[in-house]
Amino acid sequence: MIAQGDNDIDWSLEIKPQESLFNFPWREIWIYRDLLGMFVKRDVVTVYKQTILGPVWFFIQPILTTLVYLVIFGNIAQLSTDGLPKILFYLSGVIIWNYFADCFNQTANTFRANAHIFGKVYFPRLIIPISKIASALIKFGIQLLLLVVVYAYFSIFRDFPIQVNPYMLLLPFLVLLMAGYGIAFGLIFTSLTTKYRDLTFLISFGVQLLMYATPVIYPLSSVPEEYRQALLINPISSIVEGFRFAILGTGSFNWSNIVYSSIVLLGSLFVGLIIFNRTEKNFIDTV
Repeated sequence: MIAQGDNDIDWSLEIKPQESLFNFPWREIWIYRDLLGMFVKRDVVTVYKQTILGPVWFFIQPILTTLVYLVIFGNIAQLSTDGLPKILFYLSGVIIWNYFADCFNQTANTFRANAHIFGKVYFPRLIIPISKIASALIKFGIQLLLLVVVYAYFSIFRDFPIQVNPYMLLLPFLVLLMAGYGIAFGLIFTSLTTKYRDLTFLISFGVQLLMYATPVIYPLSSVPEEYRQALLINPISSIVEGFRFAILGTGSFNWSNIVYSSIVLLGSLFVGLIIFNRTEKNFIDTV
């Protein structure tokens, strides 16, 4: 026999449906921060757990990609590198681009990859994409260390001077912008793919196409003037150029382009959060 009615019970947690698309669970995310840490640890540890080389793959992937770009675009196509050593130029572009691609690809798979968890237990769904951004940031930090080592090698043994400039202080902000675009676009696509499965086939292909529309394998200065402004419509272009300029001191940095990228990011992130909030209410019925 129940001694008291349900209305008299003092619940420690009450789960309610989302009443508004603008009700973002920031407070709950902070409460579940331990779970967030567990997801980040899972992503970092388990990815290469059963591989022979393990975390060494963090270095192998950008090195192999850089070597391919060096041979095809540097030696065969003879694309300009703005006077930078080719390895440094391509490695810097590969690292920052891989961070965006990892954030986007992992976030875009949120609903489909975690449907079995979402259907069994409650926690703020935004924890999953945030954990992907955090785990990708660890990988980015390791690869950035590789860039620093290569940079030091060219400075010591190849007489390439290290460019120290105040724009280096903006590196965390540029990385934050790149992470923001990864999660913003990822939230939009993971929400749409629950209903339109065809989009899953376009994600990896679309990321590859976007890379060619971004100055990763070529400097912005090599683009003809009549096409340069069209290229800068892509808000990620100025981030990649700014990242390379801040670290290597070569390239272009324009405050108006960074402001434009920041404004577009805020709009994209707002739209992504709204669509994600709307989709998480009933996605389990369509995944």
